[in-house]
Amino acid sequence: MSPTGTEVLTAATRALAAAGVPDPARDARRLFSHALGVESGRLTLVLPEPVDGPGLQIFDKLITRRCAREPVSQLIGRRAFYGRDFIVTADVLDPRPETETLIEAALALPFEHVLDLGTGSGCILLTLLAECPAARGIAVDLSPAAVRVAVSNARALDLAGRADFVVSDWTREVTGVFDLIVANPPYIAASELETLDPEVRDWEPRIALTDNADGLAAYRDIFACAPAFLVPEGRLIVEIGPTQATAVSKMAIRAGFDRATVICDLDGRDRVLVLAWEEAPF
Repeated sequence: MSPTGTEVLTAATRALAAAGVPDPARDARRLFSHALGVESGRLTLVLPEPVDGPGLQIFDKLITRRCAREPVSQLIGRRAFYGRDFIVTADVLDPRPETETLIEAALALPFEHVLDLGTGSGCILLTLLAECPAARGIAVDLSPAAVRVAVSNARALDLAGRADFVVSDWTREVTGVFDLIVANPPYIAASELETLDPEVRDWEPRIALTDNADGLAAYRDIFACAPAFLVPEGRLIVEIGPTQATAVSKMAIRAGFDRATVICDLDGRDRVLVLAWEEAPF
């Protein structure tokens, strides 16, 4: 006799817990819904029923992979960010809730032309364009695979007509000027990598996580090249690590910015730096 959905889900939750997965019950339910093709809100209705066939086989494989700490987003191929689903693969960072702090900072003032440096999944640029229907943008990434994911997300969100994606080492292949430049660069120091959760350390692209040095190299590069692409009244907004506000602010001031505002995320940690000029720099 086939096990019921409740029995399958209970066994999976125990396996995930034994593997050290945080919140195993939540992950088991998400993966079960995905494997069965059932909306999460309707999962309770099928739990009393026997489960067998392809759905159970898919679920067993997903649980095995999750026990190896592969992120749920990579297993199901998507992650919610600012109210929208984004395609996610092992070639891009998982869109994270704390990055929504950058979105809120960007939306605080109007903009028309956006440049997104190191776009990854495209979640930042595409969210900004979706929230501001009159805006257009360009996104760059050094990884061709990441750019392909971003293009797929633009098409899925019906934003491809307002977004261009370019393989570029920061601004090297960029032309034009922008009233908003945004970036969530690799800011984790090499010495911090081993402290990361396995889902991040072992499964997300290293190039998007760290500069293999002090975690500040990307800011040096961005502050060296980005101001030339920013209109005098424009803003440069970057995500930062929670201990980097002082160091990155000083770098920005040395680069010519005279206004640096630190914004905290919902957990009260320094998360975003908004840079601008009090007066036109030229």
